[in-house]
Amino acid sequence: MDYSAIMPRHLRIEYPGAIYHVFVRGNAKQDVFLDGRDRERFLERLAKSVESYEVRLYLYCLMRNHYHLLVETPKANISRFMQSVETGHTVYFNLKHDRSGHLTQGRFGAKLVEGDRYLLALARYLHLNPVRTKRLKNRPVDERRRALHRYRWSSYRSYAGLCREADFVDYGPMQHLVGGRNLTSKRKQFKAFVEAGLKMTEEELKRGWSESPRAIGSTEFLHSVDKLYQAEVEGSSEPTDIAFRKALLHLETGEILEAVCRELDCTLEDLSARRRGSSVKAVAARMLWRFAGMTKRQVACQLGLGSGAAVTWQMKKLEDELSGRGKDSKRLRKQVSRLESCLARARSHRSRV
Repeated sequence: MDYSAIMPRHLRIEYPGAIYHVFVRGNAKQDVFLDGRDRERFLERLAKSVESYEVRLYLYCLMRNHYHLLVETPKANISRFMQSVETGHTVYFNLKHDRSGHLTQGRFGAKLVEGDRYLLALARYLHLNPVRTKRLKNRPVDERRRALHRYRWSSYRSYAGLCREADFVDYGPMQHLVGGRNLTSKRKQFKAFVEAGLKMTEEELKRGWSESPRAIGSTEFLHSVDKLYQAEVEGSSEPTDIAFRKALLHLETGEILEAVCRELDCTLEDLSARRRGSSVKAVAARMLWRFAGMTKRQVACQLGLGSGAAVTWQMKKLEDELSGRGKDSKRLRKQVSRLESCLARARSHRSRV
């Protein structure tokens, strides 16, 4: 049966740890940002909503009459998060520009995204939006590159090391996907990957993506999403829902902490103790954030770090240590690499069980 023919609108598929490409267009193609201050206020609102709803924002790109976000929702709350973002911006925009009514075109769009290479390809495609406009798309590559470097209203400049990182963006997952020994090399590799797309056609940039209205990923992933969607349409969450969630769950907190203790030769008590100069807490924070799907605030509570900002500081300090040239830094790099490989294998095995 063609369920799309009988449904007035697509149901929203939500589950813990889901990753979405969110796109919002202006109503009747009207502008949603009229000046730089509109964009600044939007980013302020976005930052507050990221913190309040404990989502992980991987990237953003604001255009004149639409915008894109790439987000992960550990708490399965994409609808409530986007309601906060859209309502806040609409109220501000209407008051400032003396207008009323809807600002955006119906419900926000949101496609589920499979991880790894699909995330990276999507990051390139979305970050190149500002230089795929009618005015720039046929200009020489060097001119488009300069325009991309100047564009202030996306997360690209901070990923490429051209400006300071934003506190409300989680850079780690993307940086991990491109590889690199330290933060500087990660930024260079991300920049090179994205800018290689300047020489690609629209079709080449989107090659390998499905035309599915609900997801971006492999054939297996798309089939899983379609099954879950049909179960939602039929009013049933069993057995498809449970099977799908199981395949996408993160690793358990205890499992991760035990692996950290084995690799770093420490105890669980060491992870909560305050030791000056010790890296064990920073390593544990990094692994919980990456493999347990925790927000930085949740990691802070688990490790007694006080706040999400403290977790950010710990992980930046760890990056500095990992980029060092001494024996201690070399040993720590090997330990972190072994630990990440071990947990990645465990997660991969879990998804196939």
